[in-house]
Amino acid sequence: MLICDVLAGQPTERRPIWLMRQAGRYLPEYLELRKAARDFLNFCYTPDMATEATLQPIRRFGFDAAIIFSDILVIPDALGVDVKFIPGTGPVLETIKSPADIQALTPSAVEEHLQPVYTALRQTRAALPDETALIGFAGAPWTLAAYMVEGSGSRDYATARKFAVNEPDAFMALISMLETVIADYLIRQIDAGAQIVQIFDSWAGALPAYGIEQWSLAPIQRIAGAVKAARPDAYVIAFPRGADSYLEAYASTKSIDAVSCGQSLPAEQMARVANAGAVPQGNLDPTALVKGGDILDRELRRILAATEDHRHIFNLGHGITPDTPIAHVERLIETVRG
Repeated sequence: MLICDVLAGQPTERRPIWLMRQAGRYLPEYLELRKAARDFLNFCYTPDMATEATLQPIRRFGFDAAIIFSDILVIPDALGVDVKFIPGTGPVLETIKSPADIQALTPSAVEEHLQPVYTALRQTRAALPDETALIGFAGAPWTLAAYMVEGSGSRDYATARKFAVNEPDAFMALISMLETVIADYLIRQIDAGAQIVQIFDSWAGALPAYGIEQWSLAPIQRIAGAVKAARPDAYVIAFPRGADSYLEAYASTKSIDAVSCGQSLPAEQMARVANAGAVPQGNLDPTALVKGGDILDRELRRILAATEDHRHIFNLGHGITPDTPIAHVERLIETVRG
């Protein structure tokens, strides 16, 4: 598998490519499939549908890796938090307001609740070409805790940050609980067929420096260490979105094999990740992919030139957006592989 060879430090003829949210609403076949689901979580928890969504971009584009179709918020849902996805609004969660709310969570229910994800992974692995890697994933503790305390997406997650400093013991108890659950979830995804797992800390950039160190970097390091100790042949990618000043700290962690870089990082600075010991992944602006034309070609040239002297996994700086033309994705793949 090309991407695994790159992560293992083996020489390869070209760089691998996959895209975050490559299974999704920019694909007409996905939109047709989505009509059959009662709601988004039902889609995620129906193995045949999740498998089909995962395979669609592989059939169309031949990416070097498939990422299982699911969502980071299945863990709060499994812990007993009421999670809803409202069309036009996004995720809305029952909020944690007190230490008692944290104590009421049910980590013992997570394994059984997430069995459909493992079934989808097994089915997907069986259907994928041998050369295509399968990626599992989970949200990082800070990002999941931020959603659980805030109750929805937010510009700065001020409510979650205030809870963290006003109730430090309770917040760390939540982070620790999530660490354990996430590590076990990722290990079980590997056992179900994933060769790689990615930890999404989507809102790391909302944290102050001390928060990144305490609630993002250290928990991700502990999770990655637990995963690698249990399954040493698997690979771990960390995505601390927006924490650009700390990329070397993530990359120098022995148990982290790659670090995904957001579009806010100049492509030339991905060498910081490589020099620290991990493979950089990213970091094309999804908006440039939507626009296409000169800006797409320019940014592709810049990223490819900036990473030609070290290992690199081509990806976006965040997820592909629903308004992305398929022809632009085809142009991207042709350029990267050419």
